[in-house]
Amino acid sequence: MVETANDYYELVSYPNRAYIISNFQYLVDDMWIKESNFVGVTPNINTVHFSFNENIDRVSMITSSNFYERAYVYINRWNTIISLVDGSKGDDNVKALAKAEAKVLRAFDHFLLVNVYAKAYNAATAATDGGICIMDKYDLEAQPVKSTVAQAYDFIQKDLDDALPYLQEKPADPYHPSLAFAWALKAKVHLFKKEIAQAKQACEKSLSYNNQIFDLVNYTTKQGGPSVTPIIAPNNPEVLSYMYIQGYNETNFGYTWLISPELRELFGTNDARFNMFFNTTSASFLDIGSNAAYYNVAYTRFFYPTVGLKTTEVYLMQAECLAREGDLTGAMAVVNKLREKRIIAGTITLPVPATRKETMDIIINERRKELFLGFNRFMDLKRLNTEPEYAKTVVRKYPIVNKTVPQQTYTLLPTSRLYIIPFPLNVLKKNPNLTLNTDEKLPF
Repeated sequence: MVETANDYYELVSYPNRAYIISNFQYLVDDMWIKESNFVGVTPNINTVHFSFNENIDRVSMITSSNFYERAYVYINRWNTIISLVDGSKGDDNVKALAKAEAKVLRAFDHFLLVNVYAKAYNAATAATDGGICIMDKYDLEAQPVKSTVAQAYDFIQKDLDDALPYLQEKPADPYHPSLAFAWALKAKVHLFKKEIAQAKQACEKSLSYNNQIFDLVNYTTKQGGPSVTPIIAPNNPEVLSYMYIQGYNETNFGYTWLISPELRELFGTNDARFNMFFNTTSASFLDIGSNAAYYNVAYTRFFYPTVGLKTTEVYLMQAECLAREGDLTGAMAVVNKLREKRIIAGTITLPVPATRKETMDIIINERRKELFLGFNRFMDLKRLNTEPEYAKTVVRKYPIVNKTVPQQTYTLLPTSRLYIIPFPLNVLKKNPNLTLNTDEKLPF
């Protein structure tokens, strides 16, 4: 029975939270698909997204979504704590802490939902762009009304601002959100809204609580890497929050999820992140000759977080804020601080470019290399596509190895409706208040 303030506080800790992104993992330039899973296969959401096909009805393909359902299951848990903890027996400080932590996690889950199922935040249109259902109280029977994008962001920001005064620097266990995590999330929300001064300030606050960068160079050259010195989940000091793409065995799915030849090339030959973790030679998982690669280190040997937040993302957000403010020297100093712990040989310290655009391109690419395999690249493409200077048309030539079918060029425009994932069909049928955020048609 959940009765005391302490019971509610313990309820915040949810060790195996997972966000399975299988409905949209291929809508990026960083992921790749094995040719036998594409050529001659009946169209499914993976092939439709991988080939950037706007002419197929995705709505009937996404009959349900683990990502959508789990996010709201978690939100329901946070709402239970927020709604009921005040009426429990026990210490008022513990109640305030439990409520604050639950609000941070509620903000995180709404942030993921609005960035998958709605348009990227655009100050000019956010007040009218269709958003998501905001769940702000425990109610299993609710048929909530859809918010706008602006309302969703307002809700997220209020939860974070309400929570921050009560959080701890070192919570009871890594599944309770820390001050470093909450400030990092606040920075990300501001960055996605292009509120650069506030984002930069929040980065600095987060780094004041945890600024550690795990030294992959030292780890690979002096400590023998994962085969000799395992670094399991709680022992990676960069990690600000433990949540997963599929579970505690996180990157083991990397065997079947390939990174693209484009991302592989971006890593070059001296990057510890690539050299240590990726395999390019196993014919069972990839097409030899395609130049794709797959993550090849068991989670029991090294825990590399793909979702949640980590210090290195905070550094890269800080670098982006500095670049956007015109402090190119400051931005590159931050980037090079990270590179010193990632690049084994060759050019480690990059020179300061002449323009903001070139500096931003370096930072954006550094994000691709540091934040691989999760949903960060998908969200980055979306938010950067709102700015002509950084918008990207993704072009993919495919297949590369198979010669029995003609190679085609697939193109994903920055304005493509594909970037807005349709709500799952089972949810649309249940809640008539929930309408699609794209111009796709309902099949019922």
